Amino acid sequence: MKDVDTPVEQPVDLVNILAAGLQKGPDDIALVSRRAKLTWRELEEMSLRLARSYLAHGLKPGDRIASLMPNRWELIVHYLACIKAGLVVTPLNYRYMAPEIDHALRLSGAVVLVSHAERAEDLAETELVAKLPLGTISYNAETAGSPCLEDMLKAEHPDIELPVPDPDAPHMIFFTSGSTGKPKGVTHTLNTMGWMCRHFIDTLEIREEDVLLPGSSVSHVGGFVFSLSLLLRGARLIVARSFDGDEILPILREFKPTILCMISAALFELVRDRHGTHDDFSSLRLCIAGGDKISGVLEQEFIKKAGIIASELYGMTEIGMSHYNRDKTLDHLGSIGTVAKGFEAAVRDDDGKEVPDDVPDRLWVRANCTTVGYWENEAATNEAYDQDGWFDTGDVVKRDANGFFWFCGRKKQIIVHDGSNICPQEVEEALQDHAAVRQAGVVGIHDLVHGENVVAYVTLEPGETAPTAAELIAFARTKVGYKAPEEIVFLSEMPFNASGKTDRVTLKRLAEEAHRIHEVAAE
Repeated sequence: MKDVDTPVEQPVDLVNILAAGLQKGPDDIALVSRRAKLTWRELEEMSLRLARSYLAHGLKPGDRIASLMPNRWELIVHYLACIKAGLVVTPLNYRYMAPEIDHALRLSGAVVLVSHAERAEDLAETELVAKLPLGTISYNAETAGSPCLEDMLKAEHPDIELPVPDPDAPHMIFFTSGSTGKPKGVTHTLNTMGWMCRHFIDTLEIREEDVLLPGSSVSHVGGFVFSLSLLLRGARLIVARSFDGDEILPILREFKPTILCMISAALFELVRDRHGTHDDFSSLRLCIAGGDKISGVLEQEFIKKAGIIASELYGMTEIGMSHYNRDKTLDHLGSIGTVAKGFEAAVRDDDGKEVPDDVPDRLWVRANCTTVGYWENEAATNEAYDQDGWFDTGDVVKRDANGFFWFCGRKKQIIVHDGSNICPQEVEEALQDHAAVRQAGVVGIHDLVHGENVVAYVTLEPGETAPTAAELIAFARTKVGYKAPEEIVFLSEMPFNASGKTDRVTLKRLAEEAHRIHEVAAE
């Protein structure tokens, strides 16, 4: 069965992104952080100045302008300026190290890099930064040298005329998390991104009186789209510098956000912060979590702490948000929800045939906001789409009889044990039900007899009595039966990838290396 939600009429206008706020009240506060407050008028004037400064620096419409910046209000202004100047926004994950920075710069062909000065030593280790045609633009630099972002925000270039952007030309390149190989450059236009924001606004029913706290990096497509969508709606945006309790809890208390969106791992840490109370979350009408499956443990702890459900969504850099759990009861807890506005969705087998309800298989979606392709990678683009414009997410889901979808894992991460498919997230959730387990990551390791065996990596809660591996395996077996891990490995710290998700690629490599050592020792 193909699921379709109500189509919408037109994309939002990203070039005039601040129009609603300027019309409502130009001197009202549009953007706040713990260190700054900007009105709609100030945000508009500052982004216009920066747009002209970029063009005065030698950038031309269509040029890729890379950024390596932590969450700062200046990064939002940077995005608005790039859109006004017709430049291609190319955010780099702030966790990137020299090889990843080089890969992103090489792939995108960026001509300049806007970077926080604290990354100077890492940039010195790269091959390409020193060769960029227009060099680097530094932020928070204490010494004179390369052009400074702060100065560009203040500079006046009244004679420079801003271009009329092509809505169908590339305007954004986001990099995938690299969970299945080197990061690819996901390309969006003003049209696809405008549709994506439209679908966010309509699906989440964002109101102009809302106050949004995106508790995730605005260099990732999720934080980016949430931020732009709120500004488009004329609502207030909060920019958090980090996502731990020391930063987020004071923001909750001072600015009273109505919407909080976080990746699951960060939300887990926030909920378990001993300084947080029920009152801290009292202003929220909506909490949205994504990036990885929300465990039942997190959901129950969040309900207890905040008094509302953490609503789950499903999305990708390539497509935006295709599913959202609108149900505010406990009936569909753990589901990624129903199809979002503007989307079609189908669950298909490897032959392209749709499967019956409750049968897990690959999710395909179609919408007007999906990527126009992978930058400089036509083969990957052609592989992702079928001839009718359906996009293969590569993720395994199942649809129930009520039209709710349930995430089962990435196709390449599904563990096949004795001919049965095992979803890593299901085993992780079972392990996290144990009071002593803080985090869990599960992978499959090749086995001659069973095909693959389940290996679990866990970190423990401080202060709890540490269980043995055998005790944890027995505990998991009571929850998931044959899917329980054959092996438990204790870690002091769980690895996360550049997007903040459990890094199952690293865990897989650790498991393979350990088993090779064991095999050699046995010989």
